[in-house]
Amino acid sequence: MYSERVMDHFMNPPRNMGGEIPDADGVGEVGNPACGDIMRITLRIEENRIVDAKFKTFGCAAAIASSSMATELVRGGKTLEEAWAVTNRAVAEALEGGLPPQKLHCSVLAEEGGIHKAIDDYRARYGTPTANGG
Repeated sequence: MYSERVMDHFMNPPRNMGGEIPDADGVGEVGNPACGDIMRITLRIEENRIVDAKFKTFGCAAAIASSSMATELVRGGKTLEEAWAVTNRAVAEALEGGLPPQKLHCSVLAEEGGIHKAIDDYRARYGTPTANGG
């Protein structure tokens, strides 16, 4: 059902799991009432680059793996624009196609809810335009 990569991120998520970044520059939180998944992603941003990302996720293996992979894909110096461009498809592909169709919504939560909301939160806090013009 799940790829080895999904199971690795589910069984060994401490890459970026373990809570929140103290005094995070951006925080994104989202939940899916239909399945009960809740994601919270925190970002440390320096000079328009994401230098650290952590997550807390309450949910299924797919939700945890998607959160873990999303933080892997945006950290390490990616610009906000590069991180914004990380799609749910990129998250799913990085998990080696290991999300069954009924679990693809987890990668959407990680992209739109977690990453995008955290970046928009940062932009709102520091007075830079959000992606939706706000």
